[in-house]
Amino acid sequence: MPDLKYKRILVKLSGEALMGDKEFGTDTLVVNAIADEVRAVHSLGIEIALVIGGGNIFRGVSASAKGMDRANADYVGMLATVINSLMLQDALEKKGVFTRVISAIEMKELAEPYIRRKAVRHLEKGRVIIFAAGTGNPYFTTDTAASLRAMEINADIILKGTKVDGVYDRDPVKDPAAKRYTKLKYIDVLKDGLKVMDTTAISLCMDNSLPIIVFSMKTPGNLIRIVKGEEIGTLVSS
Repeated sequence: MPDLKYKRILVKLSGEALMGDKEFGTDTLVVNAIADEVRAVHSLGIEIALVIGGGNIFRGVSASAKGMDRANADYVGMLATVINSLMLQDALEKKGVFTRVISAIEMKELAEPYIRRKAVRHLEKGRVIIFAAGTGNPYFTTDTAASLRAMEINADIILKGTKVDGVYDRDPVKDPAAKRYTKLKYIDVLKDGLKVMDTTAISLCMDNSLPIIVFSMKTPGNLIRIVKGEEIGTLVSS
């Protein structure tokens, strides 16, 4: 793979990325579009892992703020990520991509339990793996799960797909004059409170020198451009 910059990547998607223009739930057209992007990159020989949030179905933090026990709310949110993972698995396998859903919470009828060495072996065999149920612990976001799993499988980079084309100094939807960063240091993200990933996830990446690229998943072909070395979105590194 002489023209590819990365060999093993972890793609982090929010649950909201699966909604499309809906206010709740999942848009199957969007899921299929994401599956097409993943298949295109996978066909180049790239080893791919994914972590998907569950915010399109249930958000633990929001439910906790309305009086639900935080731990219980987070467990419900973890189950929502399993639903999204199974939907993406179905879309990928219908396109001929062998896939494994690996859950941090054991549910053997639906997914494999998380075993690090087995997950790495799946990647080496050319299977796309989808990490579900976050870290398996309440109080940790899927951002943190993505950082943790990326380091455990020795990923070259985390690619965080969002609805905007990078990291801005303020909300570009509300302020057209917002400035987009092309490169950022971890410490600046933490210091300025920029919305890249939560502070635990950023700190994990900083401590282990794992770079992050924030990019728009809505632009077809962005994923394949990144692995080929094009400067897309915002790079967060040391």
